[in-house]
Amino acid sequence: MQLGELEKQVLQYFWKGRTADAKSVHSHFEKRRGGTLNTIQSTLDRLYKKGLLRREKQGHAFHYQAAMDRQAFIGKLIEGIGEDYSADPGSTLIAAFSTFSEKLSDKQIEALEKLIEARREADAEQSDQ
Repeated sequence: MQLGELEKQVLQYFWKGRTADAKSVHSHFEKRRGGTLNTIQSTLDRLYKKGLLRREKQGHAFHYQAAMDRQAFIGKLIEGIGEDYSADPGSTLIAAFSTFSEKLSDKQIEALEKLIEARREADAEQSDQ
């Protein structure tokens, strides 16, 4: 999934737990980067159509909020990459992750190891049932 720079910034805005209409979002970004209300409205609509924002009509305006948290979004991106390279089952993705993991701190690697172990335990419990 491709996202433009403004789309990424808008998602960051909503990942802070905010619910807002286009005018509020525009007001927030106008101070930081300029731009028009129409640009913000178009960005919100694109993010909604991509399934990244939810919206609800309140009066004459839509109020938006994040459809998923940051962690779920990153998981979706990784899943998409895995599907894109599924002709080479797992090894390309694992090799790429291995290269990326060289940049992780010891603390991050330890946290990852705990997640993997928890996943193994959950899988073992399911196979026992």
